[in-house]
Amino acid sequence: RIQSTKWVSRQRLLYNKGGLNSDRIQELNSIGFIWDCLDHAWNENFDQLCAFKAKHGHCNVSTHDEHNKSLGQWVSQQKVLHKKNALSSDRKQRMNSIGFIWDPHEHEWNAHFNQLCAF
Repeated sequence: RIQSTKWVSRQRLLYNKGGLNSDRIQELNSIGFIWDCLDHAWNENFDQLCAFKAKHGHCNVSTHDEHNKSLGQWVSQQKVLHKKNALSSDRKQRMNSIGFIWDPHEHEWNAHFNQLCAF
């Protein structure tokens, strides 16, 4: 098992350094090889958030929701990264594309203010 883990790590290292030939890249791609674990994990969480929104109609996942605790923590982390300007523009755009609200309090205030103006 350890040998397999080392081998997988080596393939990723070679790939990142441009030292893996195209045939091997193609073979690994054909079995769904994950080249970047962190990127893969982000995409998995994003997909879970999309499913949550489809079910609940919003992206505001609470960290106190026992059924979605880890997704809530991930959502919270994305807000922190956004606030620190540490979220890539691609990820920010993907979050925006599903109607993600970065600051729920600000969003709610603006909604009430707009209702007042319309009144």
